[in-house]
Amino acid sequence: MATNVYFSQKVKSEQNLYEDIVIESLKMYGQDIYYLPRDVVHEDTILNEDVESKFDASYTIEMYIESVDGFEGDGDILSKFGVEIRDQATFIVSRRRWEQLIGIHNNGINSVRPNEGDLLYLPLSKGLFEIRFVEDEQPFYQLSNLPVYKLQCELFEFSGEKFNTGLVNLDDNINSQATPQLNIQLGTNNNSIEFIIGENIQQEITSGSGEYITGNVVAFDSVTRIISINEWATTDGKYHDFNLVSDLVGLTSGATYDVTNVYQIDDTLDKQAFGNDNLSQNQEFEAVKSDIIDFSENNPFGDLG
Repeated sequence: MATNVYFSQKVKSEQNLYEDIVIESLKMYGQDIYYLPRDVVHEDTILNEDVESKFDASYTIEMYIESVDGFEGDGDILSKFGVEIRDQATFIVSRRRWEQLIGIHNNGINSVRPNEGDLLYLPLSKGLFEIRFVEDEQPFYQLSNLPVYKLQCELFEFSGEKFNTGLVNLDDNINSQATPQLNIQLGTNNNSIEFIIGENIQQEITSGSGEYITGNVVAFDSVTRIISINEWATTDGKYHDFNLVSDLVGLTSGATYDVTNVYQIDDTLDKQAFGNDNLSQNQEFEAVKSDIIDFSENNPFGDLG
């Protein structure tokens, strides 16, 4: 027989009341979470993955951490590649609050719901979590509506993404510690102006070419005249090394310096070349490679001696 026409689970006022209670609970027992949308710079349309992406914005919203006893997942694992931290967590966010604070109607995010691949920054643990799956049907239609999203996340593994979210502590920490850096030894200061941390620098590839190698200043020591650069790239899209011919120029400060040395991976000053990696072992690998790998013409059919 048909359901009773005098009773209904689709009363709009009850649905609104239920959603209001959910939002109030999230505000009382939740955490302020920063939502970082992923901006795909270049997508591999064959493998359907982002070759390069960046995070240029952050939005604050309240979320509830469902796993109250601690992070889920496999935890800390000692593997042959070192210690791996595989923490996972489930965050609950209100649909209505999402639409109000982050949704498509209030900013440039071209989405009506949270997206897999976007990041959540949890100030409580200072951890970045990547959204792996968005569950949008739990709880399952209790009042014939779906008031929340459940974001199933795992600890983010950094792989060269650019961060300019406006969260100073987060941006500075990632850009100074996680991003690969190149150290350059400078010589003469040609105009008595020093570089500014965070500014962009450039060096002309060849004199008069109009093409440049660019980068971002992570650190600068005016005494030793060693500058640390990350996010280096070229304007012509080809690979080039910083050279000893052209001056290094700060685009904000206007500082100009001669370049006397660019530290490479096989330099004896290993820590100068990779000052932000205290675990680098490239010198050890360089020392023993001749006993393992044979690139001579005596072994034309393989690399092993």
